[in-house]
Amino acid sequence: MSSSVGMIIKIIDLYTLFLVIRILLTWFPTVNFYDPPLSWLAQITDPFLNLFRSIIPPLGGFDLSPILAFLLLNLVKQLLVQVAFRSGGGFV
Repeated sequence: MSSSVGMIIKIIDLYTLFLVIRILLTWFPTVNFYDPPLSWLAQITDPFLNLFRSIIPPLGGFDLSPILAFLLLNLVKQLLVQVAFRSGGGFV
């Protein structure tokens, strides 16, 4: 079980990195996420961010949805680490 939990945690870390890249690139108005090579980044991150955009719409030009996305990913990651510890898998 610990190897599968470890793999899921690594996937969460990779997805978090994709979100950070996506957010940083939004600071550059000339970046078009719908043209290659960045179209894959929008396809991967936008559905997840849109879940939170429906809860908190952008306020005054600021999109706060990534904050909720990071909080949820961190919560899931912490829960997985606790599951790994309790199952005797040790640190993942």
